[in-house]
Amino acid sequence: MTLSQLKIFVLVAELQSVSLAAKHLKITQSAVSHALKSLEQTWQIKLFNREGQQMRLSVIGTRLLQHAKVILTTEQTMQQEVAALNGLQRGQLRIGSFGASASIHLLPELIQAYRQKYPHIEIFINEGTDHQVSEWILNQEVDVGFAVLPNLQLDSYPLMRDIFIALVPKSYPIAKQTSIAIEQIQDYPFIMTHAGSQAHVENLLKQHQINPKIQYQVSQLLTILNMVNQQEGISIVADMAMSPALLQLHPNVVKRPLLPNIERQIGLAVKNQQLMSPATRAFITLAQQLYNEA
Repeated sequence: MTLSQLKIFVLVAELQSVSLAAKHLKITQSAVSHALKSLEQTWQIKLFNREGQQMRLSVIGTRLLQHAKVILTTEQTMQQEVAALNGLQRGQLRIGSFGASASIHLLPELIQAYRQKYPHIEIFINEGTDHQVSEWILNQEVDVGFAVLPNLQLDSYPLMRDIFIALVPKSYPIAKQTSIAIEQIQDYPFIMTHAGSQAHVENLLKQHQINPKIQYQVSQLLTILNMVNQQEGISIVADMAMSPALLQLHPNVVKRPLLPNIERQIGLAVKNQQLMSPATRAFITLAQQLYNEA
């Protein structure tokens, strides 16, 4: 078993294709097939079930994939530790991000500062829900990710606090209030977010025994804003997602804090702080310098 074979195994599993893996690695398809066959012969197992051109992991292949990722992540960390002796000059950083709060409010400034300080580190970003990002961290598909805290499965680093707000059409009577009682939500049509904060909004409504009149379920923040702007209903979103510039583009929308005020904490998380790479450690340190709570 070699690291090259493991890299090919992981890539074929992710792409579900020998030809795509070969193209990505700039090697021949026969070289990819030979690497997989060598692993299967060494372990005396079948890693994939071949369905035409598509490669699907076998049961044992699925289990071994996680171990292969751990080995490759460790190898990458070792390479970075050696490189860090002369300054953090090379390596890669895989980041998981969720929703507008992290992807729009936090990530761009942080990435810009990181690139300026560490220009030779390759950066890869995956976006999903906060639950997906946590799974990616646990499965080592990303090195570090934004997370809603606390998250007992991960080692975390708090950065900022955020609240949930109501987006209300300016024509609605409650728009004249300085804040919105959570009970008032059920008196109006409701637009449910399908973005990263959906689970938190649902828990908030359930906690206060609110049964909203859900008219729409929408995954894009801009779509929610446009629908509220057209007086289609009220929505609840994270305040951090709502920049003044976005609200200015939707003059018929007002944002109002909720009563009681619901708060959440956002930070960065890793699977194991003792095993994180120098590139990951530097990213977290920089984030704390930029955003950490006083």
